[in-house]
Amino acid sequence: MTYEVTPWTVKGNVDYDALTEKFGTQKIDENLLERIKKHTGDLHHFLRRKIFFSHRDLNFLLDEYEKGNKFFLYTGRAPSGKVHLGHLIPWMFTKWLQDKFDVELFFQFPDEEKFLFKENLSFEDTEKALYDNMTDVIAVGFNPEKTHFLIDTKHANLMYKEACKVAKKITLSTAKATFGFTDENNIGEIFYTAMQAVPSFLPSVIYNKKIPCLIPCAIDQDPHFRLARDVLPKLNFYKPSVIHSIFLPGLKGMEEQGKMSSSEEQTAIFTTDNEKTVRKKIMKYAFSGGQATVEEHRKKGGNPDIDVSYQWLVFFEEDDEKLHKIYEDYRSGALLTGELKEILTDKLNGYLRTHRERREKAGDLMDKFIFKP
Repeated sequence: MTYEVTPWTVKGNVDYDALTEKFGTQKIDENLLERIKKHTGDLHHFLRRKIFFSHRDLNFLLDEYEKGNKFFLYTGRAPSGKVHLGHLIPWMFTKWLQDKFDVELFFQFPDEEKFLFKENLSFEDTEKALYDNMTDVIAVGFNPEKTHFLIDTKHANLMYKEACKVAKKITLSTAKATFGFTDENNIGEIFYTAMQAVPSFLPSVIYNKKIPCLIPCAIDQDPHFRLARDVLPKLNFYKPSVIHSIFLPGLKGMEEQGKMSSSEEQTAIFTTDNEKTVRKKIMKYAFSGGQATVEEHRKKGGNPDIDVSYQWLVFFEEDDEKLHKIYEDYRSGALLTGELKEILTDKLNGYLRTHRERREKAGDLMDKFIFKP
C-alpha cells in the first residue's frame, strides 16, 4: 500500500527505511547509541526500541557537547484542539533529554499555523486550544527553570525580525518543492516555515553566541528543518540537529488509518479521556492481530507485529522483559486479544491518571514557563 508523509498529513503504512532514504536522514546505529549512553548512563526505551530511529547531525551535537558547548532543545505544538497520546511521544523523550543533559528547552506554540492552514479555524479557537495545550505540556514534567514557552503571536516582537531573515533566504520555488505548495496556497502558509525555524537559533541571538540545537520530533516535521538547516549557516548560525520518531498508529492501525489523529476522535485517546472512555475505545477499535475464535487463537497464536494494542505497549511499557513476555505469550496463543487489550488499558489509565493530576495543577505554574526576554 502506498503511503503519504507531509508536515500536515500522514496516511498509510509508512516504510521508514524508504522515508529516511527519501528525506536524506541517517539511521541511529549502535555506535551512536553507545555514544549517547556514555552521557546518559542508560538508554530511553524509545531509543532501545528504535522509536526514535533517525537523525541529522547528532554526532556534531555530541562533539560540541563534549567540548563544553551545551546544546539546547527545541520542540513544539501547534494548538488547534485537544492533545492525544501521539502528541506526547516527542515530549516524553524531550523531557528525558532535558533531565539527562541538564539543558534548556525552548517550546514553540505556533498559534498561527493551524489558523493559516485550516479554513474554518479562527484565532479564538486557537487561543482556547493554546491554554489547554500548555497545561498538557507542563504536565509532562519539564523543569520550569529551564523550559521556555514561545507563543508566536505573543512573542512576535522577538521572533518576527529573525523570521524575516530566514524568509529572505528561501525562494518561492524552494518552498513549493519542499512542501508541495501550489498557486492555491495562501502566502501565510508559505511564510510560516520561517517562523518555525526561529526557535532553532533564537537562543544564539538572545545569548549572543553560537549554541547548538537539538530538535526531537516525528519525522513528518523534518521538511521544515531541512529548510532551516539550509538557511542558518548563511546567517552564521549552526545547523540544528534533529532526532526523529516513528508515528504512534491510530487504534485502527497504520494501514487503514495512519498515525493517530485528533480529527478521528473515536480512534484517538486524549489526555482528558477518563478511564471508562479509554477502555471503551481500546476494546472497540484497537486493531487485533488475533484469530477469529478463542479456540483458533489458542492453537495458532496471534500476530503482535500487526496488533495495535501490542504496538502501543512498545511505546508505553518501559520494562523490556515484561514486553517480551507479552509478545511471546500472544504469539503462542497463551494470551488472548481481550487480555492484551486489558493490559494496554491498565497501562494507559495508570499513566493518564498521573498526567491528569499534574494537569490540574499546571495553571498555577503557567507564568513560570512563558518566556520573558
